[in-house]
Amino acid sequence: MDQLSDEELLINISEGNRAAFEILIKRHLDKFYGLAFRQVLGKEIAEDIVQDAFLKLWERPEMFDANKGVKFTTWFYRLVVNLCHDLHRKKKAIPLIDLEFIKDNALSQDQVVINKEKTYLLENAILNLPKNQRLAINLCFYNDVSNKDAAEIMGLNIKALQSLLIRAKEKLKNNIKLYEENNKRIGTSNG
Repeated sequence: MDQLSDEELLINISEGNRAAFEILIKRHLDKFYGLAFRQVLGKEIAEDIVQDAFLKLWERPEMFDANKGVKFTTWFYRLVVNLCHDLHRKKKAIPLIDLEFIKDNALSQDQVVINKEKTYLLENAILNLPKNQRLAINLCFYNDVSNKDAAEIMGLNIKALQSLLIRAKEKLKNNIKLYEENNKRIGTSNG
């Protein structure tokens, strides 16, 4: 059953096959969780969103219509994105960044701290992007979704997606530059 396509697994899921459902989850859980995490920046919240999305699929597998010519992953990304947007509409406060996902490997303690600071800076800069720019960055750079699929997930044409990515990268670069300049000024005034 591991060799079946996503769409073939969905047919089995619609017949109540739990093994097919488990294979589909195992196959895609990490990438869907990664997207949710980067949209809400909270481990438990992201887990809840992805769990809710899979639960919706289990309860109503007919929601995915293979006849529409959309890949399962594109459709499911859209479902996860919608759940993230729903959460942002319900909750105005965005949780603090959960840095547990950073692996320390065999780095020195100083290097670990520097890496965490850089990751924190980048994640905060991404978090402060407008919603569509943040989603475009997360899909294309963190989830390795093609521009074509990302545009489809977001309901945009390719040019609009590329424009979002360009603006997001420019804004990230400017925000990080401002942060570094402020840190230099603070460092020199304290020294």
